[in-house]
Amino acid sequence: MYAVIQTGGKQYRVKEGDFLKVETLTAEAGQEFEFDKVLMIQTDDGVKVGRPYIEGGKVTATVKAHGRHDKVMIIKFRRRKHYMRRNGHRQNYTEIQITGISG
Repeated sequence: MYAVIQTGGKQYRVKEGDFLKVETLTAEAGQEFEFDKVLMIQTDDGVKVGRPYIEGGKVTATVKAHGRHDKVMIIKFRRRKHYMRRNGHRQNYTEIQITGISG
């Protein structure tokens, strides 16, 4: 059994027990969190597809930790023009564990 959920402008294929790093959520570490934007659920009975979301579909998860990804370096330059800019970026994330799928 798996589901496709939408959070943080991205879509994720999840199943029970999966660990996942998603965009920052408002929940504290150790709390339960519910995703209600479920796009698809696949079970033994078949596949349910939402338009765009499944009515009554829920995926529950436990928040494990908050953190930051590795640094990504951004370099802009123009050749032969004596122009170069360097910058770095670290994106925040929330690590979750999927605990249940219903719908």
